[in-house]
Amino acid sequence: MNENIIKQGSVTSINKEGVTTITFYHPAHNSLPGKLLAELKEAIDAAGKDEETKVVVLKSEGDRTFCAGASFDELISLEDFDTGKKFFLGFANVINALRKCPKFVIGRVQGKAVGGGVGVASAVDYCLATKYASVKLSELAVGIGPFVVGPAVERKIGTSAMSQLAINATEWQSADWAKAKGLYTDVFESVEEMDAGINALTDKLIKSNPEAMQMLKGIFWKGCENWDELLDERAAMSGHLVLSDFTKNAIEKFKAK
Repeated sequence: MNENIIKQGSVTSINKEGVTTITFYHPAHNSLPGKLLAELKEAIDAAGKDEETKVVVLKSEGDRTFCAGASFDELISLEDFDTGKKFFLGFANVINALRKCPKFVIGRVQGKAVGGGVGVASAVDYCLATKYASVKLSELAVGIGPFVVGPAVERKIGTSAMSQLAINATEWQSADWAKAKGLYTDVFESVEEMDAGINALTDKLIKSNPEAMQMLKGIFWKGCENWDELLDERAAMSGHLVLSDFTKNAIEKFKAK
């Protein structure tokens, strides 16, 4: 990668034999600044429209971190409500893109997922992980709250487990905990075993009836048709809170650790 790509991160899409693999990367533990969120949303939309794509795999680069969530550098730079709301709409747009994509999206979570990363893992249709893929919703600890990702997380693991993550915002929950709550379908000892599991699943899905899979996905997401409006409202909540002195001071303390 050239120096500029390394600094800003990247989103790539590769189609092979009916499987489109979307990979995101950022040097700060695969955090997601606004630019990468927009690119990720576009890549998901494109895979959904691509006639050659039968199934989508969503993954990140690296070994032990799937996604660190929002970019602290970008959060601390937000100075007005409109830009704040726009930033959090980036996560809303990715979640809604995953919801609306007419293809099954398989999540590959090789390591820790924080905040928005938990939201992304919750919004895929089928998620496989390694034993290193612990989860944490850290938003309350920096003065905000998991408002935008909340509907996706709650839909996947239920209100009780979601509130546990949201309230106990500084504690990690293990990959086995996440599997028991329904976030992960299976947890593997290694990346190699996880990738073998993903390959076995996608091999089956590319031979399945695309129309049947699209109908099934519609059924799985029934009741979420209002999420464009809902997540817009949630982004406004976060856009308001991120401007507070409490939040700015909390983020600076986290950055200093």
